[in-house]
Amino acid sequence: MFVTFIVGTAGSGKSLLASAFSEWLKMSKQDVAIANFDPGVLTLPYAPDLDIRDYINIESLMKEYHLGPNGALIMAADLIAEQVEALSKEVEELNVDLLLVDTPGQMELFAFRASGPYIVGELTKEPKAIIYLFDSVFSLNPLNYVSNLFLSAAVHNRFLIPQTHVLSKSDLLPPREVDNIVDWSTNPKALETVIDENLRGTKRLLSRDMMVAIYRLGLRFHLIPVSAKTNDGIIDLNMVLERIFAGGDKFTY
Repeated sequence: MFVTFIVGTAGSGKSLLASAFSEWLKMSKQDVAIANFDPGVLTLPYAPDLDIRDYINIESLMKEYHLGPNGALIMAADLIAEQVEALSKEVEELNVDLLLVDTPGQMELFAFRASGPYIVGELTKEPKAIIYLFDSVFSLNPLNYVSNLFLSAAVHNRFLIPQTHVLSKSDLLPPREVDNIVDWSTNPKALETVIDENLRGTKRLLSRDMMVAIYRLGLRFHLIPVSAKTNDGIIDLNMVLERIFAGGDKFTY
């Protein structure tokens, strides 16, 4: 089994990508399942094969501990770690070749609390990877792009497992603008130029310094433009995961 955690800021399209990618894999005759790890979600665009809401109820936490929605979500994020043994058994019983894990809408609940790396480490000992989503509309502004670049580096530092990067909802932008953002991800000079042309003062200095710091660490986050609505880019994403997990071979033989 190979396990892929889908991570990104709120509204970046994690659940839609999980749904579209799993359906595409099933059409390709590959054995895949989806786990929902967001205890606060009300509706999903897929039927989860494993659902954290079967273990944790946000409304019950709010009533029992007199919490607001945010406090209950924070508590739930930590309670997931207490259920990791039961979740691990469920994952094993799924007996699939690829498990997609749809992480909480608020990324910090998964990535930046102590429970996140613990869950990733203990859920299964099988090979794991992360798909990190850059929201295409948000990333159109170079200041936002660099901020997301910094977040993706922070996520990588938290988990230290293979991480691939997707420009999500690419259908919402004209192809030329998608190409520009992808060029920023592969060509530091292009990113530096657009920062100098579009930002001023402290925003420009901080953006350049953050960009330089990330590249000095040897981190390269090449973006794969993907649309969960049209399935554009799904093949490219699948090829990257196949290289990570199976040396280029399919997940299912």
